Amino acid sequence: MSLSLKLSSLCIIIILSMALFSDLKLAESASPDYTNLIYKGCARQQFSDPSGLYSQALSAMYGSLVTQSTKTKFYKTTTGTTSQTTITGLFQCRGDLSNNDCYSCVSRLPVLSGKLCGKTIAARVQLSGCYLLYEIAGFAQISGMEMLFKTCGKNNVAGTGFEERRDTAFGVMQNGVVSGHGFYATTYESVYVLGQCEGDVGDSDCSGCIKNALEKAQVECGSSSSGQIYLHKCFIGYKYYPNGVPKGPSSPSSSSGSSGSSSSSGTTGKTVAIIVGGTAGLGFLIICLLFVKNLMKKKYDDY
Repeated sequence: MSLSLKLSSLCIIIILSMALFSDLKLAESASPDYTNLIYKGCARQQFSDPSGLYSQALSAMYGSLVTQSTKTKFYKTTTGTTSQTTITGLFQCRGDLSNNDCYSCVSRLPVLSGKLCGKTIAARVQLSGCYLLYEIAGFAQISGMEMLFKTCGKNNVAGTGFEERRDTAFGVMQNGVVSGHGFYATTYESVYVLGQCEGDVGDSDCSGCIKNALEKAQVECGSSSSGQIYLHKCFIGYKYYPNGVPKGPSSPSSSSGSSGSSSSSGTTGKTVAIIVGGTAGLGFLIICLLFVKNLMKKKYDDY
């Protein structure tokens, strides 16, 4: 094989490798935001499981939850052969997820729970689109109003009329989550809000839980442009878009750390990446061809 042919083949291999790498990076950046980890809560005590009964009960519970996630957005079950090995577990998906997205989210939770918490006697893993909770029989119960996690955006928008818009949006959402029987999302004057209660919480208790979470958001996050408050039995999230809420489904949990970002910015970033990557690949191909052409010209000139 001639040197010029070898160089041509090498150029093609490099370009194909660059294209494959770009596709892999694009696929990675396109992963759904509802599977982002929000927080984890792991009991300190591990299972004492010499007989393996706890492990069997835990595996059975995981399997049941994942199976049911193709049919419903909330499911609670109890597994175990004896009262000492009984485990109660549940999952819940965000109310605006499709059944396929719910399954995709929930199916990640058993592995994540094992990696993050091991075989603890109780665990909770919260993703942006779903969460899993399990505990053994007799585990100490906590109040449904107890705050488990909070996050507030870094941008402060005090003095822009934001607080009034946010508080009005909060009021609309508190009423909506009751009429929506546990889930509600809406937009009010550039403020996107979302609230959800655990699936077995009644409308009245749900309203009280959401009200508590909203009050905590006002105190804990102040004038932050975004925030999320997770209580034991409900959660709320909000995000202020000064240039208007982008069209299509959105979630405060997808980008709570910055103000004004939207799903369209992610699409733009991917488009730019494709253009830049394609331009670089084309430029590299032209350089390779020119190099081979000059090499062949030199070879013939030597003859």
